[in-house]
Amino acid sequence: MIRAVHLFAATLAAALAGTAFAYPLVVVDARGGQLRPGARVDSAAPLSLKPGERVVLVGPDGRVSIVQGPHNGPPAAAGGPVQNPRLALAALIATRNDRASTVGAVRSGALAAALPAPWLIDVSRPGERCIRDDAPPIWWRPATSDAASFVVYPVDRSWRANFQWKPGEDQITAPALMRLDGAKMIVIKTGTQERAIRLNIIPADITDPAVLAAWMLEKACVQQADALMRQIEAGLAAPVPPSS
Repeated sequence: MIRAVHLFAATLAAALAGTAFAYPLVVVDARGGQLRPGARVDSAAPLSLKPGERVVLVGPDGRVSIVQGPHNGPPAAAGGPVQNPRLALAALIATRNDRASTVGAVRSGALAAALPAPWLIDVSRPGERCIRDDAPPIWWRPATSDAASFVVYPVDRSWRANFQWKPGEDQITAPALMRLDGAKMIVIKTGTQERAIRLNIIPADITDPAVLAAWMLEKACVQQADALMRQIEAGLAAPVPPSS
């Protein structure tokens, strides 16, 4: 009887150990297969990928993992994500600095002006931008006192929208009726200069700051990731109110 109890306890402990560190992973990018960006995957559940298929996943602490096919097994190594938000932030900043050292990341925003908020679309330079799928784009330019106009259109030039900066204005919210649906690449034209901007859509239900920052970095929205991480850092530095 005692042996049976010990065997049951050992079996239960093994089962709990196998599930204790299971945590959700968010799909950032997927090539082939049925997964789509924004989908959730259990870190301990089997994931099957055929040769040539590829999935980019981000954990709740912002760590990114890439799973290449052929693959048949859990998408993440056992152990679980980092629980300390300060450690997660430090890891994200280190990742951002590593990427900023490459030519592509520098072109994507490492040397760009600092954004006052993460969801602004800098129209002063080309490159990658991240945008929520439930919000209109907010155009932004570095501080200037000049009035200016600019035009937005998709690469197929099927439509165009005209905007006017007022003196000292640095943000313009696009109207709700602006037809951005399906336009992943747009062109910003100021005078005779054209800048191509690729829009990376992030689902509205992705709200965890570490996941958002990692997603932005993965999509090379470095300028926006910097702004988001400054917000995260400010929140971590804020004093914790005393409990009542």
